[in-house]
Amino acid sequence: MSSSNSTTALPLAGKKGIVTGIANDKSIAYAVARAIVELGGEIAVTYQNEKTAKYTQPLAEALGAKLFLKLDVAEPGCLEGVIAQCGEAFGEIDFAIHSMAFCNADDLHGRVIDASEAGFDSAMNVSCHSFLRMAKALEPLMAHGGSLITMSYLGAERVVRNYGVMGIIKAALESAVRYMAYDLGPKGIRVFAVSPGPIMTRAASGIANFNNLLESDAQKAPLGRTVTIEEVGALTAFLCTPGSSGMTGQTIYVDAGAHIVA
Repeated sequence: MSSSNSTTALPLAGKKGIVTGIANDKSIAYAVARAIVELGGEIAVTYQNEKTAKYTQPLAEALGAKLFLKLDVAEPGCLEGVIAQCGEAFGEIDFAIHSMAFCNADDLHGRVIDASEAGFDSAMNVSCHSFLRMAKALEPLMAHGGSLITMSYLGAERVVRNYGVMGIIKAALESAVRYMAYDLGPKGIRVFAVSPGPIMTRAASGIANFNNLLESDAQKAPLGRTVTIEEVGALTAFLCTPGSSGMTGQTIYVDAGAHIVA
């Protein structure tokens, strides 16, 4: 019997993609990017504006990101331009992580029927429609299939206090995942929503009484705790690998089982 010194290739070796939504090292998107890189993937990282760039750029450099690009989905053509630059650099794209959301504080904490038209439109555009736009721009670059993954939350399925309009937006996002999976399935493009339990991130800090939500989830979750960004990152990275090739169209919970308990 002959021996070999060769090692097994990492599951994302040679795969390339885009990670959006990194704000700092506590961001879910950062944990996702780190997990992808650890599995051999090559990434482009985006930042929202110059203010956030000073926090994001050192992380992108530490991750070995090939590109570091400004992405403001509210700016016409910006998303499409970023994807075009990634296409020029990578040739093909194998995965994309959509980890972005926005909602005015009044619409987040107030009654949904009091939401302004402008506020609702802005939340829907940034948090949901941008995922559709991302998929459309990426479709020609995913000639051999790929994974598109967005982030959701339990407020899409049931009422969560102080989540307001964002619950409606996330419900639309999860529905979009199913329709996108149907439309893009024939091309081998798989689409997912990952729904983490409450985690103290920069985005979560905008939700009133968030600490109470953390405590409540830890008490009711079958595993008796909340989850970490590393656990969310590991699951999301797995969805980019061949191991998930038979899956698409799902909302996948990473919440220590809290979503099964009323």
